[in-house]
Amino acid sequence: MSKHIAVIVGSLREGSYNRKLAQALVGLAPEGLDFSFVGTGDLPLYNPDLDEGDVPEAWTRFRKFVNAADAVLFVTPEYNRSLPASVKNALDVGSRPYGASVWDGKPSAIVTGSPGGIAGFGANHHLRQSLVFLNAPPMQQPEAYVGHIHEILDDEGRLTNEDTKAFLGGFMSAFAAWIDKLS
Repeated sequence: MSKHIAVIVGSLREGSYNRKLAQALVGLAPEGLDFSFVGTGDLPLYNPDLDEGDVPEAWTRFRKFVNAADAVLFVTPEYNRSLPASVKNALDVGSRPYGASVWDGKPSAIVTGSPGGIAGFGANHHLRQSLVFLNAPPMQQPEAYVGHIHEILDDEGRLTNEDTKAFLGGFMSAFAAWIDKLS
């Protein structure tokens, strides 16, 4: 039976490197995983008052989408040594109302990509910290930090570096095993 994976891309830019990387990761995944991308750019900033009245439709849609998934794959850049605001807002929206978190018990994995050499290390670990608190266990090994991302993707988003392709294929196989272990 196939497992449904929600993919959250931290960059809102349509042609972002991390969006291309996420699509490449989907192509490297083993059989048995079914992926769907969920947008975060239209989510109003989390405000607890809105959960008490007219809940924004975008929140309801997002919560239902993630709640129906078996696991979540985050692919994100790093902004100012942390995660993008869209990802943090998605975590907050999905964690509420209190007691109804869509993240609870959901296996997760994180890949960060950056044109720089640090490869999103700060974003990766900030996101891990939140996921641990939200009980969405992030896969511990292997970790995936993709530096110099602009040099390993062609214009169509295909990986051009065979070593990186092999590593990321192994990452996706490990993610499949992580999901099975926690299911």
